[in-house]
Amino acid sequence: MLGKLVGTLILVTMVPMAHGITPSECKDEKNTLLNNCRPIIFGSNPSAACCQNVRDAHIECVCPYVNPKVAATIRTIGISRFVKLIEGCGRSVPHNYKCGSITFPP
Repeated sequence: MLGKLVGTLILVTMVPMAHGITPSECKDEKNTLLNNCRPIIFGSNPSAACCQNVRDAHIECVCPYVNPKVAATIRTIGISRFVKLIEGCGRSVPHNYKCGSITFPP
């Protein structure tokens, strides 16, 4: 379960909103990202496939899954580490960005 929670939050990659993405496409995108990025939970660096998914993710597919439990899991891992992983994949994280139940620090 921890893997699913952390994997879901890595989608919070601050991708511009894309209009017209279907619920099915969102679900597929989320599942692919979860599968490709799961190793980061155990301390691994993101793979090339994970980073590609991070860069391509649509925020409207992610934020609905960022509930208080997911936010607590990210805080346990460390928001700074999480942001560094996202930025290491080439995606910026805006200051004071709110996604679901988490706000990234300034």
